[in-house]
Amino acid sequence: MPKVLVEKKDRVAVVTINAPESRNTMTDAPMIEALLEALRDVERDRAISAMILTGAGTAFSAGGDVKAMANRTGLFAGAPLDIAEGYRDGVQRIPKALYGIDIPTIAAVNGPAVGAGCDIAFMCDLRLAATTAQFGEVFVNLGIIPGDAGSWFLPRRIGYQLAAEMTFTGRLVGAEEALAKGLVLKVVPPERLLDEAKALAATIAAKPPRAVRQAKRLLRAAEAMDLANFLELAAANQALAHHTGDHIEAVKAFLEKRKPAFKGG
Repeated sequence: MPKVLVEKKDRVAVVTINAPESRNTMTDAPMIEALLEALRDVERDRAISAMILTGAGTAFSAGGDVKAMANRTGLFAGAPLDIAEGYRDGVQRIPKALYGIDIPTIAAVNGPAVGAGCDIAFMCDLRLAATTAQFGEVFVNLGIIPGDAGSWFLPRRIGYQLAAEMTFTGRLVGAEEALAKGLVLKVVPPERLLDEAKALAATIAAKPPRAVRQAKRLLRAAEAMDLANFLELAAANQALAHHTGDHIEAVKAFLEKRKPAFKGG
């Protein structure tokens, strides 16, 4: 079976990490390449306006392969410089790919998301969780650190204090606590998770596609820019948006009190 599945329908792509026998571990080269190819496929497809990322089986992703760590194989083989290069050439390509996708991304967290699996969930823009979901920044429990950009994403997604507490303690955060602390938007029974994620994705996909992509680019740029430069960028993007066909259609539909028909122009 393919290590990553991609399903496309109604402007929404569902990407499923498909290694339930290993609880969807993420650090072997074939899995990394399969996920990167799936993300490239979704990014290239201009007919897609939102993406859902989920896991097959009972786990979202167990992160790194602890047996490979113990055996010093794959990503964890060789001298320190070899391991560093392995991270750069391997798992560290995932945050760059996910962060670079212009369409909104939704993590449908169906079970435990630990280590790199936790980080990948927080690389997405939005998170929905099943009642069976758990989040764990568990690297310190194994005497290592988040080598896949978790320490960059978590403070930006959930604030420094909570990111620090999760990182320093390595504890698991259950679904209800995740909801209460703002780690996820909603918690639902496992059998409803994908339907809820698809409903959210459909709402996004119904909006003007170019405007949604521009909005995501601005949110991403805001993380690295000062206010003055950001306002210049926002003004330039707004000027472009005012000349799109979808903007003209949206205004006409609003004034005519009807549902707009967006064409992506």
